Amino acid sequence: VHVVRWPALRNADGYIRGYLGYLSFDIPLLFRLLLRRRPDVVVCEPPPTSGVAVRIACALRRVPYLYVAADLWSEAVLEVGVPAVVQRVLALVERWATGGAAHVLTVNPVLVERLRGLGVRGPITMIGHGADTEVFRPDGPAVEAGRPYLVYAGTASEVHGARIFTRALPRVLEEVPDALVVVIGQGSERSAMEEDAGALPDGVVQFHPRLAPAATATWLRGARAALASVRPGPYGFAIATKVYAAAACGTPILHVGPGPGRDLVRDNRLGWDVDYDVRHVAKAMIAALRAERNPGEVARLAAWTAAHASLRAAARKAVECVDDVVRDA
Repeated sequence: VHVVRWPALRNADGYIRGYLGYLSFDIPLLFRLLLRRRPDVVVCEPPPTSGVAVRIACALRRVPYLYVAADLWSEAVLEVGVPAVVQRVLALVERWATGGAAHVLTVNPVLVERLRGLGVRGPITMIGHGADTEVFRPDGPAVEAGRPYLVYAGTASEVHGARIFTRALPRVLEEVPDALVVVIGQGSERSAMEEDAGALPDGVVQFHPRLAPAATATWLRGARAALASVRPGPYGFAIATKVYAAAACGTPILHVGPGPGRDLVRDNRLGWDVDYDVRHVAKAMIAALRAERNPGEVARLAAWTAAHASLRAAARKAVECVDDVVRDA
């Protein structure tokens, strides 16, 4: 794999956000695709503005491309309260970016329906999500915190609404005084979670930056449960993919909120699933903190992930689609 990088505008957390940030990537992307040696196929991920650059370049060079629609930005922005005109423009951009793809890849049945509603008429394949089961596995070093802890590992954005966990902590501490919540990663809600933690006893919440997957796995292996959430709203059909990494480590999941992730946890007995409500969340957090790790359950969760939600299985489906597009071209 040959990786070629290009500078782009990032915010203080290292993310590319906002119009200027995306343009700083997309405009150079267009010329890089036009000037490099002609590829057999291009695989594009969001944001949709990158999809526009890819569609233009691929049309000019007569190269097919695949679009990986792991989410729909035109619906996700509804969670952050953007003006209606911005949402409509983004929907047009997303429709154009996905509409030119020889094949669209996505991750759950709800997104297949939404993509059809957006206007995609070409092939759509659901490849699903997956965890790297070579890194996220039940055997390996685990953090010993000296107290029961829960871990939230991943992005904490408006879509996730992860602040509900820190808001539930005062109720949790009444029942489990030595409880600990570990937050790993970045996101727009992290500052609000830090504000909540400031009103709690010192050390109740630990914040860490984004960690390497292997380091995150050590925290997951030692946790009583992993925390995952999806805020009810226009984008409530999202799946918190941190579910898969936790299950691969044999760690049960406490899933809060609606969507396919909740059904996944419930139907496969992967942990707890509750409504997006502080009282219900606190009760489930208490139950999770009091639950000892069971070797039999650890093995069952890891085996389920290997069989149904491994990154290798998702990648295999994606590669088959890429091969089909190259053959047809």
